[in-house]
Amino acid sequence: MAGGFQNIPKIPELKKRILVTLLLLSVYRIGVYVPTPGIDREALSSFFAQAKGTLLGLFDMFSGGALENLSVFALGIMPYISASIILQLLTVVSPHLEKLSKEGEAGRRKITQYTRYGTIILSVIQGFGISVGLERMTGPAGEMVVMNPGLAFTAMTIISLTAGTAFIMWLGEQITERGIGNGISLIIFAGIVVRLPAACSNTVRLLMAGEMSIFTVLMLIILMVLVVGVIVFVERGQRRLPVQYAKRVVGRRMYGGQSTHLPLRVNTAGVIPPIFASSILMFPLTVANFLPKEWMELHPFFQGIIDSLGPGRLVYSIVYVGLIVFFCYFYTAVTFNPVDIADNMKKYGGYIPGIRPGKRTADYIDKVLTRITLGGAIYVSAVCILPTILIRKFNAPFYFGGTALLIVVGVAMDTVSQIESHLLARHYEGFMKKAKIKGRR
Repeated sequence: MAGGFQNIPKIPELKKRILVTLLLLSVYRIGVYVPTPGIDREALSSFFAQAKGTLLGLFDMFSGGALENLSVFALGIMPYISASIILQLLTVVSPHLEKLSKEGEAGRRKITQYTRYGTIILSVIQGFGISVGLERMTGPAGEMVVMNPGLAFTAMTIISLTAGTAFIMWLGEQITERGIGNGISLIIFAGIVVRLPAACSNTVRLLMAGEMSIFTVLMLIILMVLVVGVIVFVERGQRRLPVQYAKRVVGRRMYGGQSTHLPLRVNTAGVIPPIFASSILMFPLTVANFLPKEWMELHPFFQGIIDSLGPGRLVYSIVYVGLIVFFCYFYTAVTFNPVDIADNMKKYGGYIPGIRPGKRTADYIDKVLTRITLGGAIYVSAVCILPTILIRKFNAPFYFGGTALLIVVGVAMDTVSQIESHLLARHYEGFMKKAKIKGRR
């Protein structure tokens, strides 16, 4: 693979695609520092320092720090992701969307168009919510975050944030079309990875100050390598169900007769379960941030609930794992339909050896998928609980694991696979040219 990557500069199209990807990602990172007008930066930074571990912190992670800076990219790509998930869920209950999803490229284009409209609507709603929330925010000394609150500030904030999200969505589509890899995933990837140098420098600073031992640092490095290795292994893991196609005669030709397999991924749901679970658990903490302190002091019962749902607490961990397991099964059931798979196999003369086509095949696929989804849910839960263990047991000065790590490793694997595909295509292209030349001779 390393030898193949050395050939990248020799392939003009691939080199151009990589340069376009890097250029567009650079544009995104520059936009993170373009501020929204009318904000007191120091007061906002102080507020976000107190909001770690809330839903705002999760959104800030996906926006690559843009929310903390309240730049024009503050909403990030989350409205687009939310719109995509909502449409996927609606596909199950809406016959019109279900029909579109089965119409090939034309149907996918229509669904993409609906996703764009949904992104703009969600951006306007979230932009309005952020503008109202900002007008109520105060720093530690009681200073207002918004310098001139009012209708003009609300309108300016909604327009700025919605335009920023629309521009990020356009950047992602351009990367997918003209660059390499999935553009939306790479934008999230860039926002997460950009924090790595700060985490490394902080670790070196603590090591030099004697607050961390060299043994602890080495243990952390070994653990990180092992965890990344496990993630790569499991993300590539599949249960391959053998599928045999019966022979059939069409005209004078015989078709079928070959053996293939149906791949079932161990982690079919991907990173959606931890995102949903984190959002639900962080919602009470986010609401509590906007409530007056006097009200919380007068209601100790609610304060106890908020404290027990804080990251690192036993109740938080138990509920978090339970939600991840639930959403792994729920999202897998939404996106993977064994009945459709069984019907398509039956239509083209395919069957699983020893299993009757039709309902029996669908039941068998569902049974196997249910079992491997449990393993996938346990694996996702373990990776997502890892940051709590590292911070509590090893006193790690950075956040390692969870949704961020799953996204980073998954996107990196997908991008490397696409680069390898371009290299292989180039290799076979050259091979075919040589074969044609020999044939002419």
